[in-house]
Amino acid sequence: MMESLYILIPIGIILIYLAMIIFFWAVKTGQFEDLDQEGCKILFLDENNN
Repeated sequence: MMESLYILIPIGIILIYLAMIIFFWAVKTGQFEDLDQEGCKILFLDENNN
């Protein structure tokens, strides 16, 4: 039982670290700048412009 913690804790720390890196990259590149435009864009798309 205790031996599995020696594997799971470092894996959990690495996954949290990767999630933080991806989140800060997304914020830095502007992924969360305009959340409303993409939601409304689908309402006004022309079906012929595929």
